[in-house]
Amino acid sequence: MIPKKHTAYVFSFFMALLMSSIMSSIISIVNVGLIDGIVAVWLKAWSLAFVVAFPTLTVITPVVRKLVAIVVDDNR
Repeated sequence: MIPKKHTAYVFSFFMALLMSSIMSSIISIVNVGLIDGIVAVWLKAWSLAFVVAFPTLTVITPVVRKLVAIVVDDNR
């Protein structure tokens, strides 16, 4: 198991993995349609998307948490 102190990185990894997978599959299908070889097109797009998504999420997660704390009322 991974130590709890790495929770932010584990969260970012799984969020990037799932979101990049979903987004790249939808965008690939919209751009080229359900053609022969769509899986290869999607995997290529997904690999690039994940490489961008993981470090991006790692950097922006603390910013997003601060923004959420600003707009969410603790008293409700």
